Amino acid sequence: MNVIVTTAGRTNDEMIRQAKLVAHKLNGRYIERKKRSVQMIQTSEKVDCLVVGKERLELYPLGETAPFFFHPNSAMFRIRRLMKGDHDPFLEATRLETGKSLLDCTLGLASDCIVASFAVGTKGKVTGIEGNACLAYIVKEGLNSWESGIPAMNQAMKQIKVTNQLSLAFLKSIPDGTYDCVYFDPMFEEHILDSDGIEALSHFAIYEEITDELINEAIRVAKERVVLKDHFRSTRFSEFGFEVFKRKTAKFHFGVIEK
Repeated sequence: MNVIVTTAGRTNDEMIRQAKLVAHKLNGRYIERKKRSVQMIQTSEKVDCLVVGKERLELYPLGETAPFFFHPNSAMFRIRRLMKGDHDPFLEATRLETGKSLLDCTLGLASDCIVASFAVGTKGKVTGIEGNACLAYIVKEGLNSWESGIPAMNQAMKQIKVTNQLSLAFLKSIPDGTYDCVYFDPMFEEHILDSDGIEALSHFAIYEEITDELINEAIRVAKERVVLKDHFRSTRFSEFGFEVFKRKTAKFHFGVIEK
């Protein structure tokens, strides 16, 4: 992978050890910080830079100053609402409940995966697919270390399985009916880019086209339904045979193919 790994400005032996370990896991190169700025290092190395800090990992695209880092994004307030008895449109579309399973083919920052994992509980299963190895690693580490202040949410994050693979290849590799629901959110980058500190995601995320082959594989793998979240004007709903659940004033709708 064409990435370098270094430490935060104020480094220590543990950060150096961790940075070397991360570089090894990602097939990248460890670079000593030597009190240089990330921009100075990138000017010399001409590649993206992953910085191992005391509290989080930050991925800087070459030539950019805003890093990508993990944050549960909208999942925090969505779970707080669920705990008060409110509804969530995503859960209504996917019909996830205790013991069910979800495959999210467009992981992003895993906001929907976190809500799904909270809904299915410890008896359920949630897997998220991410094609970029660096993003998959950062999100996986973030899910395991983020402290939300909500014990049930912390547990939900930790039990999500993150897989670094393209979604079509992953779908082809698993048996029929492996998951109750297979989910696509091709707009996830737009939602994420509205959040502070993570604009850099668009430089790294790998976007797969929604195709007949992809949807057919999803239908094969799903026991109960395939769900698509897309812009309210999207033609993909009709193109691929989704029944649309329209929501007044919402910028996006959910489409469902029931098995």
